[in-house]
Amino acid sequence: MRFDVLEPLARLATTAEAIEGLRDLFAAEEPLDDMAARVAATVVAAIPYADAVSITVLSWPDARTVASTHERALELDHHQYASGRGPRLEATDRHRAPVRAVIGDEQHRWPEFVEAAQRVGIHASLSVPLLIDGLSEEQELVGSLNIYSQTTSAFDPFDAELMRLYTVAAGQAISNAGRWQHSRETVSQLEKALLSRSDIDMAKGALVALHGCDPGDAFAKLVDESQRRNIKVRDVALELLDRMKSPSGRAVR
Repeated sequence: MRFDVLEPLARLATTAEAIEGLRDLFAAEEPLDDMAARVAATVVAAIPYADAVSITVLSWPDARTVASTHERALELDHHQYASGRGPRLEATDRHRAPVRAVIGDEQHRWPEFVEAAQRVGIHASLSVPLLIDGLSEEQELVGSLNIYSQTTSAFDPFDAELMRLYTVAAGQAISNAGRWQHSRETVSQLEKALLSRSDIDMAKGALVALHGCDPGDAFAKLVDESQRRNIKVRDVALELLDRMKSPSGRAVR
């Protein structure tokens, strides 16, 4: 078998191993940023000349970089966010397809990005959209995988197609992590709300017992105190309950 055939096969095998390594990520329950960091690290190992990798996630109203393997990848992402143009935006907003770029050839199209890239020694980039199957026939865009290289000749069409295949799995893993994190945050907020309601209900009961008022008037007293002091109703309730634990405590009037 010729060498020029063996070399692409070796790259294909490396990418296949990286995709295989994503299997554990689907079962993992961890924050989005941690998941994205693991995905970015696998890309560095999977594609030749990948000197810095970042992952952008689209979250309303702005996109943000949730993981990067090198500070310069983060810096180049931020320049694209600020200027509103660059290979990442081309890949996600315009084409929804991999975008390869030789930095020195793109001065007129992305002047701010080119200047920043040359300043940190980056000469080529490959940006690939992270797409997942949605409820409709159209795929849902969740972000992008951004690969930067110090080598001008890095990233040929074969690399672009390999990363397009890779991001099918990576995008799903990142999307799952985002949903898991959102669920955890929602549960935490509900737990805090329930605790807050419990404290307020106990304070209301205490005021009913002390003043012989009905629950509505008791809650109104807590709200009035909250507004007068510009603090949360729950904080007023907690203070009241703490004071009642002391024999010399004074309740809300």
